[in-house]
Amino acid sequence: MSRANMDKNPDEVAAMFDGVAKRYDLVNDLLSLGQTKAWRRATTAIIAPMPGMKILDLAAGTGSSSEPLAAAGADVIPADFSEGMLAAGRKARPHLPFTFADALNLPFADGEFDVVTISFGLRNTSDVDKALGEALRVTKKGGRIVIAEFSSPTWRPFRTIYTNYLMRALPAIAKRTSSNPDAYIYLAESIRAWPNQKALAAKIEAAGWSQVGWQNLTFGVVAVHRGVKA
Repeated sequence: MSRANMDKNPDEVAAMFDGVAKRYDLVNDLLSLGQTKAWRRATTAIIAPMPGMKILDLAAGTGSSSEPLAAAGADVIPADFSEGMLAAGRKARPHLPFTFADALNLPFADGEFDVVTISFGLRNTSDVDKALGEALRVTKKGGRIVIAEFSSPTWRPFRTIYTNYLMRALPAIAKRTSSNPDAYIYLAESIRAWPNQKALAAKIEAAGWSQVGWQNLTFGVVAVHRGVKA
C-alpha cells in the first residue's frame, strides 16, 4: 500500500478495505479505546436525521454510520467503493440499501440529497477536492455536508502523546487483532498526514460550500466539519 503522503491508488485503497472488512468495526473500537460509538453518536446528532430526509452516507463501510440515520426515519443510502465492505454491510444490515459508489464519480443525479455525510473516509480518497465537489453536486440547494474525520488535537502535549500512540501502539495492536496489520499502519500514517481543522475547512469552502464550521470531539482527535450548499 502506498504511504499516506503519496498519491492514493483507488484500487489499492479499495483492496485494503476489502481485506479488513470482516473485523473492521471490532478493530476500530479497540484502536479508538471505545470512542468510535461516541463519535458516531455526535455526528448523528449534528446531522439531525428525520423522516423524509434523504441522506447519502459515503464511505459507509459496513453501515454502522448509516444505521442510526435509518432508525430515525431518514431515507439513507450507504455507499462505498470497497466490495468487501459492501458485502460485510449487506450481511450485517440486510435492510439497508448498500450501493457501490466512487466518491469521485457519484452515480446520482444533481441535487438529489438533503445531506451528504462521510465518516472517516474522506482522507482515503485520491482527490479530496473532487470528492467535495461531487458531494456538492448531488446535494440540494440549502442541503448540507457533514464530515467526521480524524483531526489535530488542540492541546499540544496531548497532540504529541496522540501522535506517538498512532505511530507506535496502533500498528502493534493491529498486528494482534487484524489479519491485515499493514492496512492499519497506512491508516495511522494517513491520519498523521491529514490537514488540521482550519485547513480542511478551507478546502471545503474552496469546493463551493458555505457556512463552513466544525466541532471538535475528544479534544480534537476527531472533528466534525459541516457546510451548506448556497
